[in-house]
Amino acid sequence: MTTLSKTRSTLLITAAILVLIGAAGWSLSHKADAAAPPAAAANAVSVSTTTVKQQDMPMYLTGVGTVTSNASVTVKARIDGQLDKVGFVEGQDVKAGQLLAQLDPRTLQAQLEQAIAQKAKDQATLVNARLDLQRYTTLVQQDAATQQTLDTQKALVNQLQASVQSDDAQINYAKVQLSFTSILAPISGRVGARLVDPGNIVHAADTNGLVVINQIDPIAVVFTLPEESFQSINNALHGSQKPLSVQTFPRNSDTMLSQGNLTLLNNQIDTTSGTVQLKGIFQNPSHVLWPGQYVNVRLVLGDRKQALTVPAAAVQRSQDGTYAYVIKADGTAQIQTIQVANIQDGIAVIDKGLSAGQRVVVDGQYKLKPGIKVVEDTSATGNAAVNASSAAAKTSAPGAGK
Repeated sequence: MTTLSKTRSTLLITAAILVLIGAAGWSLSHKADAAAPPAAAANAVSVSTTTVKQQDMPMYLTGVGTVTSNASVTVKARIDGQLDKVGFVEGQDVKAGQLLAQLDPRTLQAQLEQAIAQKAKDQATLVNARLDLQRYTTLVQQDAATQQTLDTQKALVNQLQASVQSDDAQINYAKVQLSFTSILAPISGRVGARLVDPGNIVHAADTNGLVVINQIDPIAVVFTLPEESFQSINNALHGSQKPLSVQTFPRNSDTMLSQGNLTLLNNQIDTTSGTVQLKGIFQNPSHVLWPGQYVNVRLVLGDRKQALTVPAAAVQRSQDGTYAYVIKADGTAQIQTIQVANIQDGIAVIDKGLSAGQRVVVDGQYKLKPGIKVVEDTSATGNAAVNASSAAAKTSAPGAGK
C-alpha cells in the first residue's frame, strides 16, 4: 500500500472515532438533562401544612385543685359513758340516722324512771289538792271556812300544777339524755377508721371522737385561679342561665375524671397570693374523686361559636407581633399577620388575619422566606407533626374526653 493510501485510512478511522465520541457525549448529556428536575422544583422547600378550620371552641381557665368531702363530721359522744358496741364497719358507707355506736344506757334509764315516778306522785297530790279546793269553795259559800283557807288551797293547787310541769320537763330531759346513748349518723357518707373500741369509757369532752364521716357523693373540689381571671369568671356567671361547668383531670393525664358545676366564687380575693378561690360540686357514684386528691381543674366559661383555629405550631412571633406562613394558590409562601385570641390545648383561636380553608405551615418555617416555593413534606417527621396537630384539635373540640 502506498503512503497516500495509509494516510487516508488513518484520517477516516480518526473521523469515525470522533463521531462516536461525540454521539456518546450527546447521549449522556441528554440523559442528564432529562433526569434533572426543573429549576423551580429544585429550589422548593419541604414543609408540613394544614388548613384553617372553623369550629366551636370551648373557652376555659385551668388551675390546680384539691378534692374535699362535701361535708365532714367527727362523731362524738354527747354524754359520758361506757361504749357497749359499734354499729358500723370501717370504710363502710352509712346512711343518715344509722346506728353507729351504743353507750351503756342503764344509769340514764333509771333516771328517766325516777322522773316518771316523781310525776306520778305529784299528780296524785295535785288530784287530792283539787278535791280539797272544791270542798273549801263549798264551805266558804256556807260560811263554814275562811277566805284565807280557800286562797291557801288555790295556791297549793297552782304549786302542784307547776310541780307536775317540772316533772314533765325532767322526763323530757331524761329521755333526751337517754337518746344520747344511741349515737346515730348525722349525715350520709363513708366512715373512716374506728377511733375507740368497745369497752372504753368515752367522754363528751374527748377531742378525737368515735369516727369521722366524709360525704364523698356528691364531693367537692376547691381550686384557685389568678385574680386577673375574676372579671372573665364574673362575666361568664352573669351571662349564663345555668351553672358554669367544671371538669377535673388527673395530674398526669388528659382523661377527664368527672364533670360538675361551679357552686362558689369566693367573696374576696386573697391578697397574699393574688388568687380567688372557687369550688365545684361533682356527682361521684364511682368514687373516681377522693378527699385529699390533687387534680387539674378546667373551668369552662362558654363556647366560642365557629371560631377559626390553627395548630399552635403555626403561630410565629416577631418583634412586630404574631404571624403565620400562608401558602398561596401558586404554591409560594407568604407572611400573614394574624391576631390570636388565645391558645389552649395546642390550638390557637384566630381573631383576624386568616380565613377558613387557607393552608398554613405548621412545621419547617425556619427554612422559609416570602415568595419561596414549597412542597408538602411526606416524610415520617412531617406526617408526625400534622398528626399531632390534628390530635390536639380533636382533644380541644367540645365534648372531647367525655
